[in-house]
Amino acid sequence: MYLGRILAVGSSEDGVFAAYRVSSRSFPNRIAKKFEDRVAIIPKKGHETDVFKNPYIAYNCIRIVEDTAIVSNGSHTDVIADKISLGMNIRDAIALSLLTMDYEKDELNTPRIAAAIKDDGEGHIGIVTSHNIQVERVPSGSSYYISTYEHTTPRRVKFEAENADEAAAYIMGEGEFSKFTNPVTAAAAFKGAREWELSTI
Repeated sequence: MYLGRILAVGSSEDGVFAAYRVSSRSFPNRIAKKFEDRVAIIPKKGHETDVFKNPYIAYNCIRIVEDTAIVSNGSHTDVIADKISLGMNIRDAIALSLLTMDYEKDELNTPRIAAAIKDDGEGHIGIVTSHNIQVERVPSGSSYYISTYEHTTPRRVKFEAENADEAAAYIMGEGEFSKFTNPVTAAAAFKGAREWELSTI
C-alpha cells in the first residue's frame, strides 16, 4: 500500500521519539540531511532542479526546540517550531499552523501532516486536507502515525526503538511500516536518558 509521506510520534519506557519517512513515486531522488537541531529533506546531488518542478519537495522535516521535537511533511515544520519557541502550546501551534498554511496546492491536493512531542511523552498529531482539519492528543506511553494518503487519520501503532538510529530504521521499513511501499529516506529524533539525538537513513 502506498501512503506517501508518513510520520510517527510516541513514547515508551525506552524514550520519546518523532520519526518521518518519505515515500515517493514522483520524486524519489531525495535524502534526509542532519544538522545540529534539525533534519532537512533535500534533492540528491544532480537533482537539485527538482525543486523548480515541485516547490514542496524540500523542507525541514524535524526540528528540536528545547524539550520538544516537531515533525512534518513540509515548511510548516518551521512555522510550528517558531510558535512553540514563542511559548504557544503544542496543540494550538499545530492547529493554527495547519489551518493557516492549508493543504499543498499541487495536483493531488496533498495534505499537510504534523506532530510534536515533549520529552515527557505528551504530544499531538494532526492533518489538514482539502476537506477537513484534525489534531489529536498523543498520550504518554503510546505511539501514533499518520500519512498523506490512505491512512489520513491518526492510528495507534507498535513502535520499537531504543535510539534515533532504530527509530529511523523502524519507520523506514520495520513492523507495520514494512507493509508500505516506495520508501525513499527517513529521519528520527529520540530522547532517552540524554539529550535529543537525530538520525537519518
